[in-house]
Amino acid sequence: MYGVPISENAKKMMFLGSGELGKEMVIEAQRLGVETIAVDRYEGAPAMQVAHRSHVIDMLDQEELRRVIELEQPDLIVPEVEAIHTQTLVDLEQEGYHVVPKASATKLTMDREGIRRLAREELNVPTANYEFANSFEELQEAVRIIGTPCVIKPLMSSSGKGQSLCRSFDDVESSWKEAIEGGRGKSIRVIVEEFIEFDSEITLLTVRSVSGTAYCAPIGHVQKGGDYIQSWQPHAMSEEQIIESERIAKVITDELGGYGLFGVELFLTKDKVYFSEVSPRPHDTGLVTLVTQNLSEFALHVRAILGFPITEIDLHSKGASHAIKATEASETYQLKGMESALALPNTQLRIFGKPNAVVGRRLAVSLSTGVTVDDACKKSKEAAEKVEILYQKNAMTLF
Repeated sequence: MYGVPISENAKKMMFLGSGELGKEMVIEAQRLGVETIAVDRYEGAPAMQVAHRSHVIDMLDQEELRRVIELEQPDLIVPEVEAIHTQTLVDLEQEGYHVVPKASATKLTMDREGIRRLAREELNVPTANYEFANSFEELQEAVRIIGTPCVIKPLMSSSGKGQSLCRSFDDVESSWKEAIEGGRGKSIRVIVEEFIEFDSEITLLTVRSVSGTAYCAPIGHVQKGGDYIQSWQPHAMSEEQIIESERIAKVITDELGGYGLFGVELFLTKDKVYFSEVSPRPHDTGLVTLVTQNLSEFALHVRAILGFPITEIDLHSKGASHAIKATEASETYQLKGMESALALPNTQLRIFGKPNAVVGRRLAVSLSTGVTVDDACKKSKEAAEKVEILYQKNAMTLF
């Protein structure tokens, strides 16, 4: 049963994290008559601009997190970022709150060690070899065991922050510093992963709903420093690779449980599929689904967690997305060249409305469809390059 938003019988959904992915989820929830509450660590986050209400708190602060949840009494709590005090969510779920997909899944997937051990050691899913370290000395030993090149990451981070490729033993110190500076929370524990010479990496969006488990067409992507630059759908794969990818995704998501959309990241080699990571929510590479599918990843997530059926997921266009990222830090910025980007056929822009620019921060995305994936990729890249970011140079001179 659903009432009217901002009324006594409203169905309330709280988003913990209010970035560009949260913004799209808020819009989809409102289309289905849901009252939305956006929460993040800074004022003016993208989802706050469209939600019915918002709160600014440190979501790693267990007392603040509990306070705002108890204040709002949401029917559904939807984590959108990793920087959340997940044990508080576990405690609140035991008290009767509904965390999407489940509090245990949220806690586990935000713990690179936990999800990697689950996949490899309990579910026998193929992964890269790995070691963990709590100090620089332990990191040195872990790199000796894994060998170089290897990938070093903090256990908790987002958008690839703190991740680096350690090409030789001489890089260990700089990788350690990058991991500590880029990690979220107080933990200094890092993971050292074998570097796999993969042919490509994909995101397999996997949906668990009352209708069962379903998969979106595989999404290929290019990452730099662990953060996505461009994605496309569908990614060319053999039938054997698709079958194995879906098998791995189902094993992982069945173990995590609950309803919702999961972004399962996989490495593809000529003869094997490796599990990398999973997020129990829409994935940044899945922004492309805004122009390729009958239901975007955001619509699928909201439908699934509300308990609505998902009867089909149709890929109606071949498409691509390209991130538009800040190259400077500035408290104020403007975007220029949008008319040139939108003059390209079958091209759209999504401007996120983030309140300030930070080097590497994603401020917008271009979305294009084409007759072929290559055509869509070229157009989305061209559109992104036509959008110029103008930064405030100082307090007296605007742009």
